[in-house]
Amino acid sequence: MMQSKERLGMSANGVRQPILPDDPHRRLSYESLIRADYERCRPDDSFEDLKRRARFSKEDQGLLRDWMAIAAEWARQQQKDAMPENGRLSIAA
Repeated sequence: MMQSKERLGMSANGVRQPILPDDPHRRLSYESLIRADYERCRPDDSFEDLKRRARFSKEDQGLLRDWMAIAAEWARQQQKDAMPENGRLSIAA
């Protein structure tokens, strides 16, 4: 299992870019959003196996990066849907 201090990155043209968010809580949240869908789309694979392979495979780094981008977008959409239309939270008395 990947430890919270461990970072996966993707190297393109000598520039290393992080794949996963820095915050371990956000990373776990993102993973929980996509894990079931990834495993449903790829029944002979697991999300944990993808994360392990991404440490040394460019193809798997790209696949993980794409899935994490989807998770980030879903998280933004959930946050947006939770906000009221006027953009302000109201406190009921």
